[in-house]
Amino acid sequence: MRIGLTSGDPNGIGIETILSVFSDDRMLEEITPVLYATKEVVVKNLDVLNLKNLNWVEIDSAEDALPGRLNIVGLDIEDFNMKLGEKTTEAGSYSFTSLEKSVNDLASNKIDILVTAPINKDSIREAGFKFPGHTEYLAHIANSDDVLMFLVADNLRIGVATGHIAIKDVASSLTSLAIQKKLALMSESLTLDFGCSSPKIAVLGLNPHAGDNGLMGDEEKTIISPAIREAKASGVNAYGPYAADGFFGSGAYKDFDGVLAMYHDQGLAPFKALSFGRGVNFTAGLPIVRTSPDHGTGFDIAGKGIAMADSMRAAIYLAQDIRKNRIEHRETAANPLKVSPPKLEYRDNRR
Repeated sequence: MRIGLTSGDPNGIGIETILSVFSDDRMLEEITPVLYATKEVVVKNLDVLNLKNLNWVEIDSAEDALPGRLNIVGLDIEDFNMKLGEKTTEAGSYSFTSLEKSVNDLASNKIDILVTAPINKDSIREAGFKFPGHTEYLAHIANSDDVLMFLVADNLRIGVATGHIAIKDVASSLTSLAIQKKLALMSESLTLDFGCSSPKIAVLGLNPHAGDNGLMGDEEKTIISPAIREAKASGVNAYGPYAADGFFGSGAYKDFDGVLAMYHDQGLAPFKALSFGRGVNFTAGLPIVRTSPDHGTGFDIAGKGIAMADSMRAAIYLAQDIRKNRIEHRETAANPLKVSPPKLEYRDNRR
């Protein structure tokens, strides 16, 4: 399996974590990694980590990727001025170039799956990137109208009904139909990508105490509850709406295969509190498999050689597992009599 890895912001910790992951040769046994970067930036990060024996090679095309090594596909960038820990437009352009080249190779089947390192949204926008984030960019490229930002750590899986928008716009962006579509997409992904049979989905309310029967907002009554009823009528096992604070505080999330939050921080704040450093961002609803670590560029620690690579490692494992699940699902659908082998649950502790 060829796995494409973008550089992310070259002034951040993305490449550092990738090199740390593949300094363990065991990571090269089942996958062939292809990193889209320049040799100079790779070498500087190797110096930061004091890695002398990493098994890596420069190649002209992902088609030439060699098994058992970290393959570097060079970018058409000259004289890049690397400034670790700093936000620069030049770095934004670098990260955009890495992303575009990897996505083009993914579209032409030169790589099988994609893991994106963190970008700085200000820098990459200054370089001409016109999307709020990776999720929206990939949805545009794939011509997918409905996608879902999915945060995953072991059996904790949280999706968001609204993505990268301001809090003041959340309530006006929510409709019953939009929530139904997210629930259908989440149910399909839990089945296809994660191997869950008849997945159960919890839906969070928008307001404190899920509106408290209309005392603190009526979106639960007028929008969210009707969406849950319609989703159930279409065969989706959706329940709620639940008050977000008590839901996570009581551990109720453990009883569900997935959780649909109404907005970004409602889902990501508890997710990162419960799993920071080992979580993965997965974009559901795309014809391709894309994951990303759950942290940012880490400008404050870039160049210090102390960045933890667990989330990057988990993102690589999860992308690999999802592609295997999709292939197995297709094979089973084509041959209903085929007996599938026992499924291994995704774990972050595979080393």
